[in-house]
Amino acid sequence: MSDSRPNIIFIITDQQRFDTINALGYDYVDTPNIDRLVREGVTFTNCHVSAPSCAPSRASLFTGYYPHTTGVHRNADLWRHGWIESLNAAGYRCVNVGKMHTYPYNTPMGFHERYVVENKDRYLEERYYFDEWDKALRARGLVKQQRELYRKLPDYRERLGAFEWQLPEDMHSDMFVGGMACWWLKSYPKTEPLFLQIGFPGPHPPYDPTPRFAEKYMQRRFPLLEVTQEELDGQPSVFKQLREHNTLVDHDSVVHLLNPTYEQRHRQRAYYMANVEMIDMQVGRIMQTLEETGYLDNSVVVFTSDHGDCLTDHGHSQKWTMYELVTRVPMIVWSPERFPGGRTVDGLVQQMDVAPALLELAGIEPPATMEARSVLPTLRGEDFTPRRFVYAEHGRDNILEGTAFMTMVRDHRWKLVHFVDSTEGQLFDLQNDPNELHNLWSDPDCSDQKQRLLDELREWRIRSHVQTAAWAAPFR
Repeated sequence: MSDSRPNIIFIITDQQRFDTINALGYDYVDTPNIDRLVREGVTFTNCHVSAPSCAPSRASLFTGYYPHTTGVHRNADLWRHGWIESLNAAGYRCVNVGKMHTYPYNTPMGFHERYVVENKDRYLEERYYFDEWDKALRARGLVKQQRELYRKLPDYRERLGAFEWQLPEDMHSDMFVGGMACWWLKSYPKTEPLFLQIGFPGPHPPYDPTPRFAEKYMQRRFPLLEVTQEELDGQPSVFKQLREHNTLVDHDSVVHLLNPTYEQRHRQRAYYMANVEMIDMQVGRIMQTLEETGYLDNSVVVFTSDHGDCLTDHGHSQKWTMYELVTRVPMIVWSPERFPGGRTVDGLVQQMDVAPALLELAGIEPPATMEARSVLPTLRGEDFTPRRFVYAEHGRDNILEGTAFMTMVRDHRWKLVHFVDSTEGQLFDLQNDPNELHNLWSDPDCSDQKQRLLDELREWRIRSHVQTAAWAAPFR
C-alpha cells in the first residue's frame, strides 16, 4: 500500500525582506517563480520570525519553541535537535541541501543526508569548515570570492557589501544550491514520503549577483527609506552603539557607513534584489525538477526566510534590530490539490506556526508543550484566529554588544522593544507610523500602551515557562 502522506519541500532563504516579491506588490523585482507560489498557494502577509539573526530564528522555526526556551539566543549557540527527527522516525526520507545553520554545522539534526552549504563569508563560527560549495570550487580550481579578496579592492569600504560575482555563474552559492537540489532529486531513487530542506545562502551578504543580473537592477529605482537625524536621535543607545560597531567591523564583507550616498545605497539595494531574482530562478528549476521526478503531485512546498535586512533603512546594516524590515518575512505554503490557493492571510502569525501544521500533515501529533500554533486550519480555508501578539528575542553577541537581552512584542497596531536592565526602549504606533520612524517610548500620551505591552511581555514569559516545563532543556 502506497504512503499517501505528502512530500514536504521546505525552501528557506537567508535574510530576505518581505518586500521582495513582485506578486505581493513590489514591482521593482522580478520573481516569476515565487509569484507562481503566491498565485497558487497561501501567503501569510504578517509573518514574523522569533529572532533577528540566523541561528536563533531557525532553531525556533525547526523546534516550535521561542529562543528563551531553546536556549539558542545568538549564532553559534548549541543547536542539534528539532522536529525533523520526528519526521525521520515517522518514515520520511530527510535530506538537507544548503544552509540550515545548526551548530555544529554538520550535526545530524534528523537528516539521513546533509549537503551543507553555509554562509558565503564565514569568520566567527567554524571559520575553517569546508562545506560542499567550498569543495566544489576547489575541484574546479577556483578561488572562492570572500572577505580576504574583497578587502583588496580600493573601494572596499565604500561598497556596503555589494560586489559582482566574477566566477562561473553555476558556481555562485545560490545557483550551486539550486543545482545540487535538482541533482539530488534526479539521482536518488524516488521514495516517499520525502522531507527536503533547501537552504539558499542569499540574499544574505556579500550582495554578489553575477554581472548580467547586477546590470539589470542598476537600471531600476527602489524606494529607499529616508534616514533623518531626528529618527537617529530617537533610537536607544543600544542601536546607536550598533551603528558605530558596524562601521568598524566588516561583518559578512559589509562595512557600514553612517551617511552613505544615494548612489551607494542604490547599488546595495540593486545587488540585493538581483540576488533575489537569482534565487527565484532556482525556485523555478526546483519546481520543474519536482514535476519531472514525480514528486510535485503530492507535495507541500513552503517558501520563507529566516529574517530580513535593513539595507541602510533606519540607518542600520543587516539585522540585529527589531524593525519590521527584519522581523517580518515572506511565508508561502503551496499545495493546490490540498489547500485552496490564491489566498492571503493577513493576521499575525509566528513563522514557527507552520511547524505543527507540517507535522500534522505527516501524521504526527505535535508535542503539547510546543509554543508554535498550527496554521493547518488556515491553510484548509477554515476559520482563522490570528495571534494577538507576536514576539522576537536576541541575546548579546559580538555585534549586538549593548544589551544582555533584547525582546520585541507586537500586536496588530503597537510594537514595543525592551532591553533588559535599561530605561530605554522603542515604542511604535504602526497604524500611524508604519515605517517606524517615531519612537514613542518616552511620550507620556502613550504610557498606557507602553505599560500594556510591558505587562504582556511579563505574562508571556511566565506562560511560556509553564507550558514548556516538561520539555527537556538539554534537547537542543
